[in-house]
Amino acid sequence: MEISRVHPQLRAMARWVPRVNPGGWAVRNLARAGSRHLVPRARVAGVTIRNVSSGAARVRLYTPEVTGGAALLWIHGGGMVIGAPRQDDRFCAETASQLGVVVASVDYRLAPENPHPTPSEDCLAVWSWLQAGAASQGIDPDRIAVGGASAGGGLAASVVNTLHDDGGAQPAAQWLVYPMLDDRTAARTELDAVSHFVWDNSANRAGWAALLRGISSPGADGVPVDAAPARRADLAGLPQTWIGVGDIDLFHDEARCYAQRLVAAGVPTLLDVVPGAPHGFESLAPHVPVARAFLGRAREWLARAIAPR
Repeated sequence: MEISRVHPQLRAMARWVPRVNPGGWAVRNLARAGSRHLVPRARVAGVTIRNVSSGAARVRLYTPEVTGGAALLWIHGGGMVIGAPRQDDRFCAETASQLGVVVASVDYRLAPENPHPTPSEDCLAVWSWLQAGAASQGIDPDRIAVGGASAGGGLAASVVNTLHDDGGAQPAAQWLVYPMLDDRTAARTELDAVSHFVWDNSANRAGWAALLRGISSPGADGVPVDAAPARRADLAGLPQTWIGVGDIDLFHDEARCYAQRLVAAGVPTLLDVVPGAPHGFESLAPHVPVARAFLGRAREWLARAIAPR
């Protein structure tokens, strides 16, 4: 992909950020070690960060001094195979501070060692933990949103779908940042030549193959709907949804399609497309105006979605 397609404010970032293919164990393990042992970023005043156990899964909890009674179940990205909650410390702490919400970031087990459905089950376990302990933490169980970025966005959509089908307590909203929704994108080998910035289709194929290990292969028959949310036929009845993505992100087309299908199914949905934004732009260049504006719009939407009824 030509650098000229990248938003001018994001070109410096796009030039220096390497494309990482996590398919090989050495690269994958190096990336995992890096994400778990990051030097802590500057703390956000008034937000306490601590690691806790939900019993079935580990959680990194961000608690502001003043809470408004709402919470966000957050799921980090990393292509299903790398990443850890610490990588989102700044994002989660700022979200907690600005919105007055408790943020619970799931430290889910990663593929390929833990393929589907393990990552989703870990996220669902934290949802149940939040619901059970809501009162003791000053959280209204009806004001809990589910969100995530990239692979975490795909897992968030899967969690929301499963909760809908189970018929119990429902999320107030789903908040999906350039979500990884459709394994069939990975099977489109013509996309390999596009060479998307940050996360390309070769890396995408490795991530989906790891998640589906022992079940199926990306794009093939037999991929479970609860693993690939875009394969779900009926989207009616899902909670209000926000989806944000750049127009040069590999996931742009599947995110737009999912948003259009949600609207067609009667789900209140806002799709925020950022021109010239590659994958992960607001995390890799958080201080540039286009990234700050994107995060501002996203948080404004979430604040409205989880406001008291």
